[in-house]
Amino acid sequence: MKEIRVIGVIGAGTMGNGIAHVFARSGYDVLLCEVEQRFLDRGLDALRKNLEREVAKGKIAADAAKESMARVTGVLDRERLAECDFAIEAATEKFDIKKTVFADLDRITRKDVILASNTSSISVTKLANATRRADRVIGMHFFNPVPMMKLVEVVRGMATSQETFDQVRDLALKLEKTPVEVNDAPGFVSNRVLMPLLNEAMYTVMEGVATPEAVDEVFKLGMAHPMGPLTLADFIGLDVCLDIMRVLQEGFGDPKYRPCPLLVRMVDAGWLGRKSGRGFYRY
Repeated sequence: MKEIRVIGVIGAGTMGNGIAHVFARSGYDVLLCEVEQRFLDRGLDALRKNLEREVAKGKIAADAAKESMARVTGVLDRERLAECDFAIEAATEKFDIKKTVFADLDRITRKDVILASNTSSISVTKLANATRRADRVIGMHFFNPVPMMKLVEVVRGMATSQETFDQVRDLALKLEKTPVEVNDAPGFVSNRVLMPLLNEAMYTVMEGVATPEAVDEVFKLGMAHPMGPLTLADFIGLDVCLDIMRVLQEGFGDPKYRPCPLLVRMVDAGWLGRKSGRGFYRY
């Protein structure tokens, strides 16, 4: 396999620009791909501000931040990803969108290129079926905020080869992350455990058991969580929480994964959490 020097990141949202950030900061050239200029501009601006924030906190030197930013090239033409030695998809958490991205990447990139997904819940095995290189498809699930969070869930699909796993594990280590191996299942480990917790916290609000503030205080003071489950849900995005709960419900067919009706109503109202200015709290 050719040495990995150029990284393709598909999607410049919160996760995509964060992934581009850590690769660029580690010395890789990055092609950050989006479907519209406004999304690309927003992602590049967020990346720039996050690097500046690291400089202000003394985590990196100003020259290093400038060099990192220079390694990132924004592109709208997905065909440019033919230059990549490794590609990671960070698109919306919807299977049909991700499937299309993987089919395109399979066509565009060299046959030896590993195709990774930052999916937080969707089957890596199903995504691999959109390609002709299932042995080189893997999950590489980063956590938000990507520059700060050490964990990467490295998710094996049914056909993922040992060579692919080893290369992605080593790549995570080069990014100064901690890779943890998990097998393919809805929600993997992190969201299979976390999202039902958040969902149940929402039920307690819907049923009038407690206010959002009270629920969060219980978890912060009683369970030593750094933030309460409803604050965390707002931070993640309530639409993302709903998408993941639906993946769990469909994947397991178990009613315990039914999304809280309050969550559904809030997403329908456009109350998506921090990013929309309103969720369980106002921002």
